[in-house]
Amino acid sequence: MSSNIPAAGPAAGQRPDGTTPRANGRRRSRRTSDRSRSEARLGWYLAGPAFVIMLLVTLYPILQALYDSLFSLRLTAPDETELIWFRNYQVVLGEPVFWRSLGVTALITVITVLIELILGFLLALVMHRAIQRLRGLIRTAILVPYGIITVVSAFAWLYAFDIDTGYVNHWFSWVPGITENLNWFAQAGTSLFVIIASEVWKTTPFISLLLLSGLAQVPGELEEAAKVDGATGWQVLRRVILPNMKAAIMVAVLFRALEAFRIFDNVYIMTRGANDTEVLSLLAYNTSIGRLEIGLGSAISVLLFLCVLIIAGVAVKGFKVDLAGTTGGK
Repeated sequence: MSSNIPAAGPAAGQRPDGTTPRANGRRRSRRTSDRSRSEARLGWYLAGPAFVIMLLVTLYPILQALYDSLFSLRLTAPDETELIWFRNYQVVLGEPVFWRSLGVTALITVITVLIELILGFLLALVMHRAIQRLRGLIRTAILVPYGIITVVSAFAWLYAFDIDTGYVNHWFSWVPGITENLNWFAQAGTSLFVIIASEVWKTTPFISLLLLSGLAQVPGELEEAAKVDGATGWQVLRRVILPNMKAAIMVAVLFRALEAFRIFDNVYIMTRGANDTEVLSLLAYNTSIGRLEIGLGSAISVLLFLCVLIIAGVAVKGFKVDLAGTTGGK
């Protein structure tokens, strides 16, 4: 007698192995989340000690400056120390010298970052597309200025442009506006020019190194496909290269802007803040060390720190880069 019972097989919605797609998807997502947690845990294990040390080294001076800024603290009269809360900030924000220093600092930051970004990108292209045999030599030559100590670099530029010991006036006397008796540090415009030029010369290699890492992440297939489709060099740059370098550009701009906004060495060595070249860090130094006004100097330092935080926030929000999605992992 024949049986009407159907042969055993997978139920509706099941795969041959007896599992459902939904269960399989849950299992994969569970494995992915476990791997993500293990990678995050490993990252904290590796970066945690350095993070704790940096936090201890930087947190104490910040908290100490914030604490001192709340007092009328002068080293010439330590017995007259008085808690005045935020009065130091009112005094600093009401002084025109603070806003002038802030403007000079912002001007130096904007100009140097823009110039360094353009020159750094061009140098990165040269290093990226250089002949294999010459690539190491070119990269080494480009990175030489960045290896020089900032103080040494500043003194070199000071001596080069000095009216007595410098050679710039003699070598470039054929350029309109440059004469043998030109004193570069006698007025604000020429002084800022030398300061900015020295900054650009010193730190452009750093920008080029960061942008070079971004160029290495641009898929060559996309560039070839764009050229096959008839795109010009400018279109390839604007539509393919720059969008894929967004994360590297953001990191370069962020790091360099934060460093440029805290400029001190070049200005201190070349002009000492004369001729309206005083920046915020030098103003804080002159107030705390020169005038021994620890309370006011600490208030300026705290305001400088807040400006740096604002710059960092604006850069991160402005570029809108998902750094977690640029690692290439799945």
